Amino acid sequence: MIARTWRGAVAAEDGQAYADYMQETGVAGYARIPGNRGVWMLRRELGDKVEFLMFTLWDSLDAVKGFAGEDHERAVFYPEDDRFLVERDEESHHFEVVGHAPDPGGA
Repeated sequence: MIARTWRGAVAAEDGQAYADYMQETGVAGYARIPGNRGVWMLRRELGDKVEFLMFTLWDSLDAVKGFAGEDHERAVFYPEDDRFLVERDEESHHFEVVGHAPDPGGA
């Protein structure tokens, strides 16, 4: 399994609007791609900015490429990102998942 991360930030006053926008576009888009096992959008307030970290899990690097293309290290942006983002990573980062604790609730 492969974990993919991406980071960006928006102005504090745009934090909720960006979260709503990403929920409708990025989160929904990731979830529809074959090989995607889950999507998490993390958020933290940093004074005049709100930082977002997207964390997705994929079956394999080939599944990531099915979403991001052959240049899978490049971040994938959506049309409104330019309106919101004041900082962005141009690259995504990939980690091999080598262990995890099972969900104690069995979900």
